[in-house]
Amino acid sequence: MMIEAKRRLDAFVSLGRKLDIYLERAANEGDLPTGEFTPLTEAINRAYLSNNWFTIENQLMALRGIRHILDEEKLGRWMSSYDADSAVTGHTVAVIMAGNIPAVGFHDFLCVLVSGQRFLGKLSSDDRHLMPALAEMLISIEPGFKDFIAFSEGQIKHFDAVIATGSDNSARYFDYYFGRYPHIIRHNRNSIGIVSGKEQTGDLSLLADDIFSYFGLGCRSVSHLLLPQGYDPESLFEGFEAYRPLRDHHKYFNNYEYHKAVSIINRLEHHDNGFVLLMPDSRLSSPVSVVHFSFYGSEEEVQALLDANSSRLQCVVSQAGRFPGSIPFGKAQFPSVDDYADDLDTMQFLLQLGHSIKK
Repeated sequence: MMIEAKRRLDAFVSLGRKLDIYLERAANEGDLPTGEFTPLTEAINRAYLSNNWFTIENQLMALRGIRHILDEEKLGRWMSSYDADSAVTGHTVAVIMAGNIPAVGFHDFLCVLVSGQRFLGKLSSDDRHLMPALAEMLISIEPGFKDFIAFSEGQIKHFDAVIATGSDNSARYFDYYFGRYPHIIRHNRNSIGIVSGKEQTGDLSLLADDIFSYFGLGCRSVSHLLLPQGYDPESLFEGFEAYRPLRDHHKYFNNYEYHKAVSIINRLEHHDNGFVLLMPDSRLSSPVSVVHFSFYGSEEEVQALLDANSSRLQCVVSQAGRFPGSIPFGKAQFPSVDDYADDLDTMQFLLQLGHSIKK
C-alpha cells in the first residue's frame, strides 16, 4: 500500500533526528554508539574493513551531510516547489550507485521514496554496507517503506526507470543498456576553487576541507585551483596543515609517493609539502594526493573558463562565496537538498515518471 506523501516526508525528518542523536553521541562519547544504533555502527565498521578509503571519520562526515538535508523546514520548502499531487506513483526506479564516497546514493534514495516511487538500489562493491543500514533505520521509523526498498549487488531486473551515476566510460555503457527506459545518467564532474590572494589562513583551512575531505574522491572535492597571476602556490600550505595526518593513511600516502616519484623522474614542476603535490596543469581533474592549478589575470578570464567548462563542473568555491555562482570555502561537501548532481532535477524527473512511461 502506498504511504501518503506527508508520512513519507515525516519519516525522513525523523531519520534526520535519529542521525542527529547518533552524531552527537559519537562526538561526546568518543566512540560509535551502540544500543538501538548498533546496526548502524556495525555497518560503519564493516564498511571500513571492506574499503579503507571509508574511514570512520569520513563515514561520519557523510552522515553529517545527510543530516544537513533532512531538516523539516528545508524538506518542506523543497517539496513545496513541486506539483507532487499530479505524480503517478508506484513505479520501480533502479538506482545504480557510485562507490567513491560513503552513502553517495542517499540523495537519490530520498528523492525516489519521497516522490512515491519504489527504490531498487544497485550497490557498488565499494559501498555496500552503509545505505542498507540507513534504509533499515528508515523502515524502523516507517514500516510501510519495507515493500518500497530493495538492494542488489548483482544484476538488477524488473524496473521502470533508471538513475545511474558513474564515470564517462560507464555512462556510455549505461546509455547503451538503459537508453530505452526513462533515465538520468550522470557523468564525470569536477570542482574548482578560486583563490583571490586576499585569503587569511583560516580561509585556506576551509578550502583545505573542500580539497581533502573524502581524500578528494568526491565530485564535489576541489581538484583544480585558479590562482591570481604571481601568486605563490606554496602560500596555500599553511592552511592545509590540519590534513598532514593523511600521511598516516597507507592508501593515500602510496598515491602521494607514486605521483611524487613520477614528477621527480620526469622533472615536472611541482610544489610539495609532504602530503600533497600542487602542479601546474590545465586539467580540471587530478589524481588522489595531487591538486592542479592554473593562473588567471582577471575575473573576466575566470568567468570565461567557468562558462567554457560549465557542463564539467559540479561546484565552484571561493572565499565567502564572493565569486558569482560560487559557494563559500568549506561548504562543498554539504550541498542543499535542491542542489542536484549534474544540475539534473531528480525530483522533477521522478514526479513526471508515470507520464513518461505511458508515452
